[in-house]
Amino acid sequence: MAKNIDEYFEKLIAELEQINHINPKDLPEIELYMDQVTTFMDSKLNSTKRHDDDKILTKTMINNYAKNDLLPPPVKKKYSKQHMLMLIYIYYLKNILSINDIKALLNPITDKYFKSTDNINMDTIYEEIYNSEKGRLDLLINDIKEKYEHSKSSFEDSSDDEKDFLQLFSFICSMAFDIYAKKHLIEQLIDALPHDKKKK
Repeated sequence: MAKNIDEYFEKLIAELEQINHINPKDLPEIELYMDQVTTFMDSKLNSTKRHDDDKILTKTMINNYAKNDLLPPPVKKKYSKQHMLMLIYIYYLKNILSINDIKALLNPITDKYFKSTDNINMDTIYEEIYNSEKGRLDLLINDIKEKYEHSKSSFEDSSDDEKDFLQLFSFICSMAFDIYAKKHLIEQLIDALPHDKKKK
């Protein structure tokens, strides 16, 4: 691929290295009003925006999540730390799953752990996931780089005018297929959840 494309790719990788889940230690212990919730999420997930004017979370979104039984209703218009954790899960999952799939996945978590004070609760579940995921970014980036380098060896017989676009197209298709395969697997696993829990 052309040098300018290689340089842009390196810039994107550098940005990707900065993406992370919200650290459990950064989550507020006090209950928050709606405006405070949206402000917090915007500040912590700002690096995940595609465009500067994109909204991470709006009042309408939060109200719809509660209306669709994805999020327990606030208590006296205040949202707890457990609400914040559910909103983080929803934020990431809504990019790849339908509302019904998210509900099937999260409702058992809400039913069993939202008000739990046992050793396994909303906090400990999030911390476990956070700790297991934060070390996986390097593996993900290495896989992306490998796909990029592989795509640079494709369409070698094409003219220079066509080669850059076709190689970029090949790279995007490679990543898209990876996402498609994982999404398909996730949907199959959700479909395999116990029926009574899924119904909840």
